Amino acid sequence: MVTVLTESGEHTMPAAESRGDALWAPAAEVRVTTGWEAKPEGLCQGDVCVPLPAGRERELVDGERINLAALWRHLGRPALHSARGDVWVLGESAQQRAAALASLEAPDFTLPDVNGRMLRLSDYRGQKVLLVTWASW
Repeated sequence: MVTVLTESGEHTMPAAESRGDALWAPAAEVRVTTGWEAKPEGLCQGDVCVPLPAGRERELVDGERINLAALWRHLGRPALHSARGDVWVLGESAQQRAAALASLEAPDFTLPDVNGRMLRLSDYRGQKVLLVTWASW
């Protein structure tokens, strides 16, 4: 069993196998965890498909298993793991992070107000918003 951390959260992949710098998982688990799936045209997420590199297809897809770490690196994104290989972090590319920062738009989130009513930041798009944060550490 492997725990995978992505921008969408923490995911458990019961049938995944970590071998060195490879993270092999059943295609169904990869689809649920990341949205990527193997198709005849390559590895796809929604309408976006990435062709498999010629001569290196087996590094990414082997039957019904996908090497998630190799896919992530092929996409130019960081894929890191713990010393035991039981926890993996699949990050965003530097290009994606730079674009998000350049947009000057905060990511959407939802928090309760003092009365417990849930408020979403996106409900206030186009308005000036003051965010006050505090941490106990």
